[in-house]
Amino acid sequence: LLQKWVNREISNFDYLIQLNTMAGRTYNDLAQYPVFPWILRDYTSEELDLNNPAVFRDLSKPLGVVNEKNAKAVKEKYENFEDPLGIIDKFHYGTHYSNAAGVMHYLIRVEPFTTLHIQLQSGRFDCADRQFHSIPATWQALMDNPNDVKELIPEFFYFPEFLENQNGFNLGQLQISKEVVNDVVLPKWAHSPEDFIYKHRKALESEYVSAHLHEWIDLIFGYKQRGPAAVEALNVFYYCTYEGAVDLDALTDEKERKALEGMINNFGQTPCQL
Repeated sequence: LLQKWVNREISNFDYLIQLNTMAGRTYNDLAQYPVFPWILRDYTSEELDLNNPAVFRDLSKPLGVVNEKNAKAVKEKYENFEDPLGIIDKFHYGTHYSNAAGVMHYLIRVEPFTTLHIQLQSGRFDCADRQFHSIPATWQALMDNPNDVKELIPEFFYFPEFLENQNGFNLGQLQISKEVVNDVVLPKWAHSPEDFIYKHRKALESEYVSAHLHEWIDLIFGYKQRGPAAVEALNVFYYCTYEGAVDLDALTDEKERKALEGMINNFGQTPCQL
């Protein structure tokens, strides 16, 4: 598979889907949903110039530190963390780049994810300001807040319908601007959901991403996922998210086991290391 990808016999999209599958990710499990990278950082220009390296995100860095300003805080958090009981290892991020709530967040406008989201929020939609309502605003929020590190899902590269409120759900209105949350607000360079998907997919297959995608793969699936290389790359997540970190079968206390299972399901899971 690697050889095929290097020889450009398969697309970047196909390669990522295959890696996700090998690492135990599947559309059938929201807690282990396929994970894809944010690849652009220009969501405000009128035109998207894929020949300009400045429009792309730095794929060698975890999302939490793509904005240089956050790196210091993330480092300090890691260095100053100590668990008096010695159970919890040091970590850079308490949240994860892929979890069930994040998948529902992006896919809230299409069933069955709408219903699942409502169930998660105890029978109603989450408040409008926390909904996925704008792609440029979501990216800006990620850049401002090192605690939110949500990567993308594959739908961002082939499924325009999830950006439209075709079912007419009442998603509320934003507190400050009083704007009603309806279809997702697109970057200026996209003229429709279809146009966004077309250009976004083109960006994924661009020369720049082809040359740098392996750097992101190292962080998510490869050698920078854990151990000293992960520490150096500012890429360490809460210990429960790693494969084999917790032996659930060894827990005799039913309550404790249930609590840990719930935590793993909700907090997200790091893919199997390839």
